[in-house]
Amino acid sequence: MIDDSLLTFHHLRLTPLPPLLSIQNLSIAFSNEGDKTVAVKNSSIEIKKGELLAIVGESGSGKSVTALSLLQLLSGKNTVTGKTLFFRKEKHPADLIKLSAQEINDIRGKDIAMIFQEPMTSLNPVFTCGYQVMECIRLHEKVNAAVAKQKTIALFEKVKLPDPAAMIDRYPHELSGGQKQRVMIAMAISCNPSLLIADEPTTALDVTVQKTILELIKELQEQNKMGVILITHDLGIVADIADKVVVMYKGEIVEQGITKDVLQAPQHPYTKALLACRPAGKAKGERLPVVSDFIGEESKKIISTAAQSSIPTTTSHQPSTVLQVENLRVYFPVKKKIFGRSPEFFKAVDDVSFEVTQGETLGLVGESGCGKTTLGRTILQLIKPSEGKIYLAGKDVTQINTTALRNMRKDLQIVFQDPYGSLNPRITIGNAILEPLSVHGILDNNNQRKDKVIALLEKVSLLPEHFNRYPHQFSGGQRQRICIARALALNPSFLIFDESVSALDVSVQAQVLNLLNDLKKEFGFTSIFISHDLSVVRYISDRILVMHKGKIVEQGAAEQIYHHPQNEYTKKLIAAIPGASII
Repeated sequence: MIDDSLLTFHHLRLTPLPPLLSIQNLSIAFSNEGDKTVAVKNSSIEIKKGELLAIVGESGSGKSVTALSLLQLLSGKNTVTGKTLFFRKEKHPADLIKLSAQEINDIRGKDIAMIFQEPMTSLNPVFTCGYQVMECIRLHEKVNAAVAKQKTIALFEKVKLPDPAAMIDRYPHELSGGQKQRVMIAMAISCNPSLLIADEPTTALDVTVQKTILELIKELQEQNKMGVILITHDLGIVADIADKVVVMYKGEIVEQGITKDVLQAPQHPYTKALLACRPAGKAKGERLPVVSDFIGEESKKIISTAAQSSIPTTTSHQPSTVLQVENLRVYFPVKKKIFGRSPEFFKAVDDVSFEVTQGETLGLVGESGCGKTTLGRTILQLIKPSEGKIYLAGKDVTQINTTALRNMRKDLQIVFQDPYGSLNPRITIGNAILEPLSVHGILDNNNQRKDKVIALLEKVSLLPEHFNRYPHQFSGGQRQRICIARALALNPSFLIFDESVSALDVSVQAQVLNLLNDLKKEFGFTSIFISHDLSVVRYISDRILVMHKGKIVEQGAAEQIYHHPQNEYTKKLIAAIPGASII
């Protein structure tokens, strides 16, 4: 006779646990002046307790909209259909999209928490970081201020913030990007949620900071047995930490399954495209595949045709030096001189020397705060150096007068990290590109200048009819191409690209990198490529300089630095590159 308790145990062991969240046939549409846009189509996803599910896809694929719908955070006129069943402890499952405002407020932050992509816009700048976390704790747990403060300090310690007690009284602007994201994580886990949604929590962060943030989320997930939905466009990140992956394309789920199975044997062309777009593992200058290579319905116009009409750059065996930097120092005062004592300085750039030869692309890498952007802007004389010399084509730009510098600016151009922030929202993109031509008196009249602008737009794979459109009417990748066109308008001999692909989707990043390779062949410019991502810098650059705390700690040929680093800091940067298992 079999013991009833054994039967009961056997039954429980065979009965699958219910999901923590079950999304069934979710569809989301937005209405705008009679037009209807379907953002998500009949999507079904399940996530279990203690599981980390990654949703991947490009911007506009519907992944963030899906997450926001779960907490009823969508703005504007929208229609959401389907079921989103959330299985709460000791309660009946709740259909999240059908809950009342009061009911969903009780779940937000307590049972389901969310980490947003941009921590600076998610944190209130007029309140301290400690106050904002304590507010969340007091709202959901009904405790007094003293208890909430102690719990906040413990949370700050848990997310590995330096000096947790002092962080209580710091404002968001006083913290680095990685530290602000840790505050957001502390707030998200403050009430021990069953489900944590992390929406692009590491986009544009340094690879080392990104690695620690992702490791922290994984560690907290395992400790608290949380379900985690990680939204990202980077399959390298997915390979490192996700249990399951869902791939979204144009609002539809095209593939899902165990992470290892999907990444090692992708079935859908779009998944194959996302894997192939990554520059890691590609030879220098090799054309990167883009989505349109795998999915035929997209226009091939998205790939620049510059390569077909490119003029190979002719260089001698001993190329001439275009830029020479000697013992450059850029110091910023942090404390003013008091009672005769010398002021204290922050050494942003500390005794840096290097040179760049004709037609060369020099990669400049390092974490935020290492001085690479300050160095780039000092070369352009947007920041004045404290000491040192900068020779461009034999002239010391630190010693020339304002008129001569203005004339020299035609040969010196920069493409900034944030294309939206560097374009005037009130000026059409055609006029934004035409403006420097007018300022420097290039060509005889505006008709000729307009023809040149249209030619430049076509060079960067945009259309002539885009001339009269405004920046907000373009995607992030298109805006970055507009900024590249504007930088090329004056036919500069020297370009600086400052983190110009860091926040782009991997597929859009591949398009921009292909475009840069094509344009370099055609125009023959010399450039400095600034980034924190060594895999991108290795692909695009001839040589690499590694900066740390204002100093150059290692330099050499790109392949040598990437594959055989000598400095411990460089090794740390390379070790932090996500997705080594799928390269």
